[in-house]
Amino acid sequence: MTDGTTGRYAGVRAAVIGTGLIGGSVLLRLAEAGVDVVGWDPDPVTRERAQHRGVVSPATIEQAVAGRDVVFLCGPLPTLARTLALVAELTAPGCVLTDVGSTKVEVAEAAHRLGLAARFVPGHPMAGAESAGLTAASPTLLAGAAWVLCPGPGTATDAFRWLTGLLVELFEARVVPMSASAHDSVAALASHVPHLLAGALAGATQRAPLRDAVLTLAAGSFSDGTRVAGTPAERTANMLLGNRDRVLHELDEVRAFLDGLAAALRADDAPALIAGYAEARAARSALLGRRFAGQSREFAVGGDHDAEVTWLRGLGDVGGHLTGCQVDRDAVSYTAWLPVAD
Repeated sequence: MTDGTTGRYAGVRAAVIGTGLIGGSVLLRLAEAGVDVVGWDPDPVTRERAQHRGVVSPATIEQAVAGRDVVFLCGPLPTLARTLALVAELTAPGCVLTDVGSTKVEVAEAAHRLGLAARFVPGHPMAGAESAGLTAASPTLLAGAAWVLCPGPGTATDAFRWLTGLLVELFEARVVPMSASAHDSVAALASHVPHLLAGALAGATQRAPLRDAVLTLAAGSFSDGTRVAGTPAERTANMLLGNRDRVLHELDEVRAFLDGLAAALRADDAPALIAGYAEARAARSALLGRRFAGQSREFAVGGDHDAEVTWLRGLGDVGGHLTGCQVDRDAVSYTAWLPVAD
């Protein structure tokens, strides 16, 4: 990434509320890029750590968000709705608000109830680590990440366009536009169920009579499969509970596939086992070898916002992403990438 802001984001003033792993990484990257950014956390020790890392961290949330152009809400999931309401009261109507929470429907509905849909863009960067807190944050953690943004109908696209450009320019993000409900359905299988599976494998190992022997023999498959079991338990619980119905639905689908493998094993049915793993291998191979084709799309700045949002959400639904969003007086131009079929 290049340091130093240019163009439309050169004079942006930003705030990050909640400076744990993700919020801290957003904060550090914005500071590294030369953005006028402050960070605030309810924990005074965390604020002191931010100061030691060279970032301004005021004593109050009111001081942090005053006069800002964009505010990233990065606190725990259960706090997002009330933090959104508070920050909205403390900022000007033109201030763009976004979050980084791992579920989107609940906070999007809160924004709608509060009348904030035109300036709040639900977001979720798909990156993380098993460690937590500002001490684990890094300005490179989110570099090139798939970053979901949920474009709203009508003039809410103005905030989406502006934020998309900022994330692409400053984080080199691959912006994935989706509806809030589509995000939560996809994230259930892509992120949330893996936390359950990792917890189950690591938890069963913890209870095993020969636990230490298991850990001695554990290699890459065990280490990779249990990595996210090391994330803070409260954070994982908040994520799972925040998307409970969708997670349970996808867990049933995973359980059905696992039951099929187990049935083949009990029946000593090698062909069925091989067929099951061939199907699974296809998804793994597709993940590692994905190819994309570029596409450009242009909309009138004051044109059919609903058509624009429909196209954006459809792009995300088929696995596409944005790497550019340019807005001039008359038109908005998107640079999009769509996966190439195997």
